[in-house]
Amino acid sequence: METYDNIMLSLRKGNYAPMYFLCGEEPYYIDKVSDYIEHHCLDDMAREFDQTIVFGKDYERDMGPIIAAARRFPMMGRQIIIVKEAQNIKKWDPLEFYLQQPMPTTVLVFCYKYGKPDKRLKVFKDFEKAGGVMMESNMLRDYQMQKWILDYVRRWSAEKNLDISIDLKAAMLLVDSLGTDLTKIVGELDKLVIGIPQGTKVITPELIERNIGISKDFNVFELQSALREGDVLKANRIVRYFAQSKQHPLQKELISLFSWFQNLMIYHYLPDKSEPAVAKALGVNPYFVKDYAAAARRYSAGKVFRIIGYIRETDARSKGINNPSADDLALWQELIYKILH
Repeated sequence: METYDNIMLSLRKGNYAPMYFLCGEEPYYIDKVSDYIEHHCLDDMAREFDQTIVFGKDYERDMGPIIAAARRFPMMGRQIIIVKEAQNIKKWDPLEFYLQQPMPTTVLVFCYKYGKPDKRLKVFKDFEKAGGVMMESNMLRDYQMQKWILDYVRRWSAEKNLDISIDLKAAMLLVDSLGTDLTKIVGELDKLVIGIPQGTKVITPELIERNIGISKDFNVFELQSALREGDVLKANRIVRYFAQSKQHPLQKELISLFSWFQNLMIYHYLPDKSEPAVAKALGVNPYFVKDYAAAARRYSAGKVFRIIGYIRETDARSKGINNPSADDLALWQELIYKILH
């Protein structure tokens, strides 16, 4: 199993394997590899004759025509066949026969999104033995997203010979609004960096709000800040905004709040509360360790334990359990009162 970075390094050097099987829950890296092959492996003229893109749903029960095409000789030295939505293919037997003698003049690419095949099947056990390259693209977790965004902006800035970085809070805003969907996040970042004022060095929450439409004042991180500071008015303003906004569904924000208090509980019982040790244990940027320290001074371990219970109860009531009439705003206001009192 190869990594995305190693595959891209080989491709940029012009080293193409005869076959690629790109799979996983995260489609972003699958698209990046297949798009690079599609646009760089052949020149414009060769692409007209020797590049074929098909969709797995059209070969769900019989992928024989794909293999037949892969066995053809190219018109101009090498041919590319890209099979998109390969997860729709049900029978892989023809590929097993192709693996016995792959065509050296064909680059055959399978894009198997939103999952992975049954690797117990012989065809997938033999794929790499036959010279193919397999890559598994896994979904990132919430705690990994901030670093991913920082690294993405850093790489983009270096490639464009610019000096642009992104503020940690701005990265947090993107994660809160867009989740872990890398394709969506990259799309918004690309639009943002193209449109920011000349001379800008840092992407700030203000720029995120102005260019993407994500509020810098009304988000789960500002709610955490209000709870950490014991600011009743600010916390209630934020949850009132949440209750009126389709972008902040109650259950989604409760997950983020639960995770924050769960980390706070872990913080209470850490034997080593130095910044590096806490950052490693909680999986957060060292910048945010001081926030957990401040929150721990306000909320004892016992109180945090009760708050986690309150959040679980609110989540259940939001799904109709023991809740005949309370709407989202009422549930939010009750939760905030219990947390702060």
